[in-house]
Amino acid sequence: MPNYCVNKVAQSNGDHEVHDTTAAKWCLPNPANRQDLGLHAGCVSAVQSAKNYYSQVNGCRWCAPNCHTG
Repeated sequence: MPNYCVNKVAQSNGDHEVHDTTAAKWCLPNPANRQDLGLHAGCVSAVQSAKNYYSQVNGCRWCAPNCHTG
C-alpha cells in the first residue's frame, strides 16, 4: 500500500499537492515540507485525508495523476 504526504507549501494557485512517497519520483517535496498522510489504498483517500489539514488540495500530476484536477 502506498504512503502519501501533502506538501505544506502551497503552489501559486493555493493548492497543497498530495504525493505518493513510495513512487520515489523527482516531484516529491523537500522532506521538511511534507505532512505525512500515512498509508492509503489510493490517492482518493489520501486527498480526503489531506483535507483535514488544508481546504485546497490536489493530487500531484506526476505521482498521483488519478487525483490531479488540473
